[in-house]
Amino acid sequence: MERKVAIVTGGSRGIDAATAKCLGQDGGAVAVNYVNSEQGAREVADAVIAAGGDAIVAQADTAVEADVERMFGEVETKWGRLDALVNNAGIVGPRGKREALTVDAVERVLAVNVTGYILCARAAVKRMSTNHGGNGGVIVNVSSGSAHRGGANDNIIYAVSKGAVNSLTIGLSQEVAGEGIRVNAVAPGLTRTDMPNPTVLETAGPTIPIGRIGEAEEIAEGIVWLMSDKAYYVAGANLRIAGGRP
Repeated sequence: MERKVAIVTGGSRGIDAATAKCLGQDGGAVAVNYVNSEQGAREVADAVIAAGGDAIVAQADTAVEADVERMFGEVETKWGRLDALVNNAGIVGPRGKREALTVDAVERVLAVNVTGYILCARAAVKRMSTNHGGNGGVIVNVSSGSAHRGGANDNIIYAVSKGAVNSLTIGLSQEVAGEGIRVNAVAPGLTRTDMPNPTVLETAGPTIPIGRIGEAEEIAEGIVWLMSDKAYYVAGANLRIAGGRP
């Protein structure tokens, strides 16, 4: 069976590292993206290879157009095509009430969490769309339940950025479904990664209907399912994986 070729942005840690490893277990070929943590990315790539897949590391700031084009070019050079993109390179930004927000912080969060997703999705569509000579493919955008809750008193700008991701998912799905590309989103709940507020992670488990916070591997399983042929008729969806938390 031909390997599925995927780019996983932000793949050196958390949910995306778990996703890359899951793809490796299925024999996939994965470009593990990172900005600064080369060692972490190489450890993930080694795990993908050890699991039976193939992998490279790809340094790129996804908010920078030239970096994105270079990364996608490296994947084409290595494997000759692209089958899937997992968009998840993101930052939380400053925590606290609105008074803590600065213009620079707002612009950086939106650049990474919104512009970065758009740039990567655009590059993926250029390569996967049947209108451009591609064979179709899948894009999974990692969103967040904070898009619905609003992030009050903690991370409003992060919530705003994830609301934009939801809109991108719906609109782009409608644009490219006829070109062989399925676009969906996953909205994780509280998950044991380095992004949530550590205090919340320590105390929130009993407040979640299922009784605990999620693990990165559980979110990864949902992402990999959306990438699989089993989800062939799923397009424009937003899969909430949150243990029953709204």
